[in-house]
Amino acid sequence: MSIAAKNWRPFKPSARHKQGRMDMTYLIFVMILLVFGLVMLFSASYVYSYYNEDGDSFWYIRRQAIFAVGGVVAMLLVSRVDYHIFHWLSVPVMVFTIGLLAFTVVLRYTIYHGKITRWINLGFVQFQPSEIAKFAIIILFSQMACMYHKDMKTFKKGILPFVAVLGMVCVLMLLEPHMSGTVLIVAIGASLMLIGGSNFKFFAVAGGIGGAGLLAVLLLFDGLNYAKERLVYYTDPFIAPRKEGYQIIQSMYAIASGGLMGKGLGNSRQKFLFLPEPQNDFIFAIVCEELGMFGAIIVILLFVVFIWRGFHIALNARDLFGTMIASGITIQFGLQAMLNMMVVTKTIPNTGISLPFFSYGGTALLMLLGEMGIMLNISRSSTLQKVT
Repeated sequence: MSIAAKNWRPFKPSARHKQGRMDMTYLIFVMILLVFGLVMLFSASYVYSYYNEDGDSFWYIRRQAIFAVGGVVAMLLVSRVDYHIFHWLSVPVMVFTIGLLAFTVVLRYTIYHGKITRWINLGFVQFQPSEIAKFAIIILFSQMACMYHKDMKTFKKGILPFVAVLGMVCVLMLLEPHMSGTVLIVAIGASLMLIGGSNFKFFAVAGGIGGAGLLAVLLLFDGLNYAKERLVYYTDPFIAPRKEGYQIIQSMYAIASGGLMGKGLGNSRQKFLFLPEPQNDFIFAIVCEELGMFGAIIVILLFVVFIWRGFHIALNARDLFGTMIASGITIQFGLQAMLNMMVVTKTIPNTGISLPFFSYGGTALLMLLGEMGIMLNISRSSTLQKVT
């Protein structure tokens, strides 16, 4: 029996606005990861910031701290908003997301003349529509799993509508191209389908057909060559040690030089313009260099406990919708952290996935903390007497 079937409970409007105590353990771990991430971001970024932002060593940390404060405020406010509001917002958010992704593709083939385009720049801020797409998939698939919960074992209800939405989003992301984001969204969507109770046989067939379709898109728009290049330089980065292989080579140097206990907080050498943009996707390499294997293990354990607590909230949610959303957010967080660390340690090819709470990115941090607020709201409901 699926988690969805076990946790299916009808939602009673009369209980909608009741609030219990939030999961304080989860909140404490959010704050630990946030503060730890800000400290490591400053350590990793101040040299790069000094040389690239007119001598301002605090440029990155100042902006990230502003978003962090705003994100914490947003998280606490969202934690008071009944998560069932996303029953009604799931479709509008997905429509808005598809519009943003389509707009990004249009920008690529018009203004940017075919160059890789993943960001929308509003002047005062820029963001990746893929960040919104992850959340849109989570709430829409959660809503669909609730709507079709009695028919999730059928192909018509439990597979077809999910694959149609996922395929539309993935095609638009491949046209950017954004391979890492596509992989992450497919993994989130597939996980939610299985948690929701989709028939595994139908799921496997649909996965094969969908994979073939995505491969056709890559071949048609020359995206396969982009993926092939990543694989070649992953296999042997020393083929181009001053170009495509440079970043992963410098990352390996940073990890190796950290040893067991590290060089000490703030004492990284690779951040002195050797490792490109250490404040972003490869910040975990600076963690390994400064805090050593011991510090890296502590970071990993923090993520593991945080993920465990997320699934604890999901399994104790008031209803299926809460279980699905909490599971989706936790899976997104866990996969993103795991894939980032695997890239930095050269376990998988470079995918361009950031490390939650650590990598620089104000809008991504704001989005992440907003999702943490939803998790806290779900935990508030789970402390009450469950609907029967």
